[in-house]
Order: sequence, then C-alpha cells, then structure tokens
Amino acid sequence: MEVSDTLKRKRYDGDNQMEAEVDLSLLEAVEKSQSAIDLLDLRTLKKLVLSFERRLKENIEARLKYPDQPERFADSEVELHEELEKLKILAGAPELYPELVNLNAIPSILNLLSHDNTDIAIDVVHLLEDLTDEDVLEDNDEPARILVDSLIENNVLELLVQNLQRLSDKDPDEMSAIYNTLASIENMIEVKPAVAELVCERTKLLRWLLAKIKVREFDSNKQYASEILAILLQNSPANQKRLGQMNGVDVVLQAVAMYKSKDPKTSDEEEMLENLFDCLCCLLMPLENKERFVKAEGVELMIIIMKQKKSAYASAIRALDFSMTKYPPACERFVDVLGLKTAFAAFMGKIPISKKNKKERYQEELEERIVSLIASLFGGILRGSRRERLLSKFVENECEKIDRLMELYIRYSDRVKAETQRLEQLELDDLEMDEEEKYNRRLESGLYTLQLIAVILGHLWCSEHSQMKARIELLLKQQKLTKKDIKDILQEYHDNIGDLDGAEEKERAQARIQKIISSF
Repeated sequence: MEVSDTLKRKRYDGDNQMEAEVDLSLLEAVEKSQSAIDLLDLRTLKKLVLSFERRLKENIEARLKYPDQPERFADSEVELHEELEKLKILAGAPELYPELVNLNAIPSILNLLSHDNTDIAIDVVHLLEDLTDEDVLEDNDEPARILVDSLIENNVLELLVQNLQRLSDKDPDEMSAIYNTLASIENMIEVKPAVAELVCERTKLLRWLLAKIKVREFDSNKQYASEILAILLQNSPANQKRLGQMNGVDVVLQAVAMYKSKDPKTSDEEEMLENLFDCLCCLLMPLENKERFVKAEGVELMIIIMKQKKSAYASAIRALDFSMTKYPPACERFVDVLGLKTAFAAFMGKIPISKKNKKERYQEELEERIVSLIASLFGGILRGSRRERLLSKFVENECEKIDRLMELYIRYSDRVKAETQRLEQLELDDLEMDEEEKYNRRLESGLYTLQLIAVILGHLWCSEHSQMKARIELLLKQQKLTKKDIKDILQEYHDNIGDLDGAEEKERAQARIQKIISSF
C-alpha cells in the first residue's frame, strides 16, 4: 500500500517561536541546576528524584490542608514546577532512564497529568516530550524501550488523552501542550509500534482527532492531528476498522471536501491535506469502509475534485484507486456518475499544470495510479452496459487510448529491461540476491504497472472487438513485438499472485489471468 512516506512531524512553531522556547526552557533548566549538578550520573539522578518527590509531597499536603485557600499552596506549586523543569535535563542522559524507572519516579510524574492545576499537567507533558524525543532516543534503543514500557504500564496513554480533553487551542500554553501531547504519543509509537493500537484501544484519542480535523479553521494542531491519525491508521487494520465504525470515513470526506474547489493557502496546510488523503486511503483498505465510502458519495466527491483541477487532483485519483481495488460496487458507481470521461482525460495526459506536477516523478506516479484505476475498472465491471461503455472508450477517436496504452507499455517495458540487466550485472559482480528480492526490485522499477497494462490489453483482446484487436496487432508489429511478449508478462504476473486474501481468492485471481493468457 502506498501511503505517504513523509509522516515525520515538523516542530510546532506557534508563530515560529515554539522551537526556540523549548530550547530555552531546556537551557534554563540546565542553568538553574548547574550549581548543584556538575555531572549527570546516578547519584545526581537520585538527588533530582528525591528533591522532586519532596516538593510533590509538600504540594499534596498543602492542598489537602488548605483546599479552599489557593494562596496557601501556591508557593509549593511554583517549587513543584521548578523541580519538573530540572528533570528535563535527564533528556541529556537517556542511558539513565532505566535507573529513573527503578527509582519508581514514573508513577509520581504521570499522576501529575491529573493535577488540578493545568499548568503542572502541562509541565509534565513538556517533560515527557523532551524525554521521549526521537533525537534523544537515537542510538539508545534499550533505555528507550525500558522508559516507554514503564510509561505504558503506568497508564501514560490514558492520562495524556484525559488531560488532552481539558486543554484548549485558545490558550497559547495549552495549544503548545496539545502539540507536545501528540508528539509524545508519536515518539512512543516510534519506540514501540504496538502503541499505535494500544492508544486507540485504551483511550478516546481517535474521537478527539476526528473532532479536531472537523474544525474548519486551519492551525498547526489540526495539521498535526491529521498526521497522527495517518500514523495510527497506516499499518493497522484494527484501527482502520475501528475508525470506520466511528463514522470516520464520513468525517475525513467532510474534511477533504473543504478543498474541493480551493487550494491550501500554505505549505503546512497543503501537507495537512495530503495527510487527510493518506488517512482516507488507509481507511479504504477494509472492505466495509469501501462500502461506507460509496454510501457517503465519496466517489462523486473525488470526481468533483478532479474536475475542479485543484492541488488535490492526484490525491483524489489515488483515493478512487484504493476504493475500486477489489470492490465492484465502487467501480459501478464510478461509471454511473460519469467518471470515465474524467479518468480517461487523465490517462491521456490532460492533467492540470502547476509547479508541483511539472515534476517528472509526480507525473509518473499519476500515470501509474490511473493505469491501476483502469485495471480495477476492468476487474470490477465484467458485463453489461457499463462494460460496453468502458470498452467503447478505447475505440473512440481512432483508438487513441490503445495507442496511449502501447506507448506506456513500451516505456515501462524498456525500464524493466534496464533494471533486469542492472540486476544481472550486480550478480556478475558477486552481489548475491534471491529471486524474491530481484522480483521486488523489478516491481519497483515499473514491472507492476507494466503487468497492469498487459492485463488491460488482455481485457481489450478478450472483448473480441475486431477494431481493437486489429489496432493492438498493428502496434505490436510496429514495435517488432508479438502477442507472446504480452503473454510472458501476464504469465509472470499469474505466477506471483500472493495469497494475502486467502488461498481461494488467489486461485480465482490466477484463473482470471489464465483466461486472458489463453485468449491470446
């Protein structure tokens, strides 16, 4: 599944100041503790934890003794805040994290996420973000795992999300705490990928994220919410199904619909829109969500976005491709709402021009996606008037679309041949590679798209339409190719169909390809 690989967060900048503020707060914490701490070692750690525990105890006692007199416990809260700031310097010595866990400091720190004073809870959020920062944890795998395991055991996910629900974007400090809460969750997923499903099982984070992306106004936290949602969905069928049951398909479609006739104003907003489409494509993996997508008129929305020719054009094609893969009802709806004209305009290279899509790789990805979409249409619409409408597209304008198909066939065939020769040369240079790895390298170089082009040519040939068959034969002859060349590509495709969807589905898929091979 191709979902954006750029799911790495940018630092929240709150008018470009947050990164500096975080660095300054760390610097201040170091400076405050410099007089007492010359070297960060186990002895120093114990002193820090002891001092923190003492201030925490004093604050609890003051609050219990004077519950209705804030001025009587205010000083203890300032001192507690200072102790939490001092603990930030532990981010400079992640090798001490196992000792921090052994000292049983984690439960005391995490319990403060429920503190009546939101500022104290925010201090803990910032501390957790610093301790789990990916730059800090780099090359410290074991200490990182020990810390994250302890945090999870002590209910960090539940406490973070409960605290998240009382924070407001209207307050600048709380807004940055929201961002750092999401950052801490992302950092923990980085260390322990199972956290992605745990946080959705144990908390209401998915509901919070859905509510956040529904808001019309754009801000950095809406962007980050879209990114975290994509991370939670990208490798988790359980989360994909869970969000689908929460009306997630409809909510993501509503968020995307805000851009059906307008472009994002900034690069950050553009990144958020890409994240939303990543979410949508992940959601479209389970069959039941494809059904929800069709019912929510997602097919129609994607066609509208394509017709408007805004920046989400390619993303809409990608979402349509995901929705139609192995799901005939989406293919039928696509034909019924006149999507063929829009799809084949893209197939013929009539795409909107902008700075982004002038790039060669962008155009190639679009090309590959539209080929996949057309192959899905042929796989999903096997008979009747819809099939006739699909086939007729390849006859109109003197079979120009077959000409285009053969043009793509030659280009991708040449690319695969070049990669095959390169791999053979590597083997001659004694770089060993098993057959599966070689096949995957060839798929990446364009073999998969070439196979889909061959499948489409096969469907056209099987239609027994004399004009189309004559055109295919003529074009093959002009390129000094034969039907056997197409059959060889289809045979390799047939032989490598996997059993991800079960043994029965594999047999059915192979039988369909075998029927096409036999027709040649």
